[in-house]
Amino acid sequence: MSQELTKIERLKQSSHGLRGKIKEELKDPEAKRFTNDSEQLLKFHGMYQQKDRDRRAPAERKLGPKPFTLMIRGRIPGGRLSPESWRVWDDLASAYSSGGIRLTTRQSIQLHGVLKSQVEDSIKKIHQSLQTTTGACGDVVRNVTQAVNPWGDPKLAQLDHVAELISQHFEVRSQAYFDIFLDGESVRVDEQETIYGDRYLPRKFKIAVSAEGDNSVDIYTHDFAIVATFNDGGVIDGYHIFAGGGMGTSHNNEATFPRLADHLGWIPKKELIPISEAIVTTQRDFGNREDRSQARLKYTIAHRGVDWFRHEVSSRAGVDFEDRPLAPWKTRSPLGWFDQANGKKALGLHLLSGRIIDQPNRKLKSALRQIIDHYVTQVQITAEQDLILEGIDPEKQIEVETILDQNGISPFSPNRIFDRAVTCVALPTCVKALAESERVGEATFSSIQELFDKHRQGRRAPTVRITGCPNGCARPYAAEIGLVGQLPGKYALFLGGSQEGTRLAKKIGDKLKLDDIYRYLDFAFSQWSKQGEPTEDFGDFVDRVGLANLKPIEEGLE
Repeated sequence: MSQELTKIERLKQSSHGLRGKIKEELKDPEAKRFTNDSEQLLKFHGMYQQKDRDRRAPAERKLGPKPFTLMIRGRIPGGRLSPESWRVWDDLASAYSSGGIRLTTRQSIQLHGVLKSQVEDSIKKIHQSLQTTTGACGDVVRNVTQAVNPWGDPKLAQLDHVAELISQHFEVRSQAYFDIFLDGESVRVDEQETIYGDRYLPRKFKIAVSAEGDNSVDIYTHDFAIVATFNDGGVIDGYHIFAGGGMGTSHNNEATFPRLADHLGWIPKKELIPISEAIVTTQRDFGNREDRSQARLKYTIAHRGVDWFRHEVSSRAGVDFEDRPLAPWKTRSPLGWFDQANGKKALGLHLLSGRIIDQPNRKLKSALRQIIDHYVTQVQITAEQDLILEGIDPEKQIEVETILDQNGISPFSPNRIFDRAVTCVALPTCVKALAESERVGEATFSSIQELFDKHRQGRRAPTVRITGCPNGCARPYAAEIGLVGQLPGKYALFLGGSQEGTRLAKKIGDKLKLDDIYRYLDFAFSQWSKQGEPTEDFGDFVDRVGLANLKPIEEGLE
């Protein structure tokens, strides 16, 4: 006897290809918000329904209820956009959203504060620029991330095609997006979901594309990662395949946990699509659809075993994995000016938390628009929420720097901690946030930098990441220092991840105030300074000595 479907599984199956009643509710001027069912289906089209949670505070209630709004997210493979594509997002941010652009940790763009009445026109403008939001959220393959390439490296440039290929292969085939938002405009006739089926995947599915030795997109934190290898001529000849990573967990639920992906092996170049489809369909068929907290691929592999998964994927694809060694991972900074292989220049611009807005003394959004309109041939968003401006003529470098300076912008991060610091959005828009993240990021990173300056001896600054909830969108569990929101103003503290993203951090304390975290890091940095090797990174030091050999956090606070 088959088990009864859960509510979300029934909703997906009965939605007529993700249509539901979204179109009717979108057209209804009396409907102030989308219903719960439509809210779930909207995710597949790249949207989350949100509300300004600051309006819940007593001081804000006198302003009256704030309307429900939509967060719109793009599907932008590899985070690569033309100047024309960027212009569309910039214009929409000015016209419809809260005025700013938010770059994500998956190399995408989010617009917050879009009203229900503005959604249709926003989607039409995005579509007219040959972009889309479909599949940016929901139980499908989401935005495919890709190693950054400010150097214009011909090897890394080949990943552009790979990211596009994977993104297109796993694109939702339903015409619902066109029927709902684009007046039925579509060239697709067959909308049968041959890969996803009528219930799509059990949960979201994240894919990264990189090259051997390059972990700029944190491949181990993904459901599925593709790492290219090259022949003597510098052409892709195959791929290392990884599966089973993921950051999301739940407080006080030991059945949930972050996990790093397993290395399944190496495959020849021609087998990429068969293997990719086999990995996704194995999760489609064996992923847990009864309990969404257990529905990610990492749990399927953790419960059934990596050997079982490797065999199942290999059998489906008709491809055997080869056992080949991995090249060492190296972390190259994409920030600053670079000479590109084609003779042009690229500028990796640090953007704290990926937030692009104009402020009285810092006109970041306007400056970027001017530079991208007149000096740039392509931009690439990084997985650490920064922006790479490519194709700048060398003789125009001074002009670009002048525009930045006139708008109060330094092309560099204010200090070394900021270089790789990441936050999620959290409050006030994210419904899952338990504590602040982005809004305390700058002050938190500055405080940690002061402690690092106090104790460092020529070492690399540690990676620091903050999330407002345990979902881990900023990948805190793979950082050297991770803060995970538990209650307003209180965080779990994780230490011991690696610069290269190859090791999980371990929890050292719960429900800590930021001041207590600073006090403990002061102690931990002092131990690192006294006991660490001369070039030993903080995470490596913590991993080597072990948390048990550092004082318990209560003692570290004395």
